[in-house]
Amino acid sequence: MRYQLAPLYCRPWTLNGISARLIESHYENNYGAALNRLNAISREIEQFDFSTTSDQSLARLKRDEIVALNSTLLHELYFASLGGDGRVLPDAPASAIAKDFGSVDRWRQEFVGIANGLAGGSGWVLLTYVPRDGRLINQIASDHDPSIAGGVPILALDMYEHAYHLEFGANAGAYIAAFMRNIDWSAVQLRHEDAIKVAPPRPLEQKQFADVPSISVEEVREMLQSGTSVQIIDTRPKHYTTKAQDIMEGAVWRDPERLDDWIGTLSKTEPVVTFCVYGFHIGCETASTLRKAGFDARYMSGGHFAWKAIKGPVRLFDDGALVNSRLTETS
Repeated sequence: MRYQLAPLYCRPWTLNGISARLIESHYENNYGAALNRLNAISREIEQFDFSTTSDQSLARLKRDEIVALNSTLLHELYFASLGGDGRVLPDAPASAIAKDFGSVDRWRQEFVGIANGLAGGSGWVLLTYVPRDGRLINQIASDHDPSIAGGVPILALDMYEHAYHLEFGANAGAYIAAFMRNIDWSAVQLRHEDAIKVAPPRPLEQKQFADVPSISVEEVREMLQSGTSVQIIDTRPKHYTTKAQDIMEGAVWRDPERLDDWIGTLSKTEPVVTFCVYGFHIGCETASTLRKAGFDARYMSGGHFAWKAIKGPVRLFDDGALVNSRLTETS
C-alpha cells in the first residue's frame, strides 16, 4: 500500500502566536518524514520473504509500521485542530465536554495539565471519543500510540519538542497556551459528530432470553451498598458448586433443578437477582421461570465470575453452605 500525503489543513498565516515558519517546518520535516518512513516500511513488508527471514524481523517491521502510521494520523489531526478561536466553543462541543468533564473549564484545566506534564519529554495529548462508553476522555498517547482501542481522537496536541522548540525553545507553557488559543472548534465539532456515529462494540446477545431483563454486576453492587432489599440467588449447577470455593456475599445457593422446592421461600415484594457461573443459560432460565411465576426477577450479566472480576465481596462456599441450602429447601 502507498500512503498519500494529506494537504496542510490549517492556514498557517492566520494563527495567533504560532508562526507559519514553525508549522511549515513541522509539516515538512516531521509529518513528511513520518509518511516517507511509513511508505518505506510498507514496501519492505510487501517484499518480505517469509521463507528466509525470521518472524522476529517481521514483528519488528509491524511495530515500526504502527508507530509510523499513528505518527502520520496524529500529525494530520494536529494540523486539523488548528485555525480557529480556541477561546470560543460552539454550543454543541461545549455541551458535550461539560457533560463528560463537569465543565469546559475543568476539561481545559485537565487537558493543559496533561500537556504541561509532558513538557520536556514527548507524546501527545488527545481528546478522544470512546464509543463503548459514549463519552469523551482526555488521554496521553506515548510513542505515537493512541492506546485506547476503539477510541476516536477528535483533538490532538503534539508535545514532542519538534512541535515547538524552533520557536518557543524550552517554554512549552507558552506553546500550549498558543495552541489552546488556536483550536478550530468548528472542525472539532464535525469530528465529534462523526465519532458519535461509530457504533459501540456489539454486546452479548442471547436471543432465547431477549425478553428476560438483565442487571449488571455494578448495579447489583450499588443495590447492596445502598441497603436496597434484594433476594440474590446463586443458581450455579449442583455439579459445579460441589467444587466451588466461594459464593457471592449476600447470596444464597439454590439448586436450579429443584426450583419448585424452593420458589415458595421467595418474597414477591422484593426484587430477585439470579446468577450462574458466567451469566448464560441457567441464571437466565431461572429468572425467566421466576418472572412467569410473578416475581420481579432479573439475571446478573456475567454471573459469578463477573462479580469476582469487579472484586465484589465473596465468602467461603463449603460443605456447610450446601447443607444449609438443602435444609432451607426442604424445611
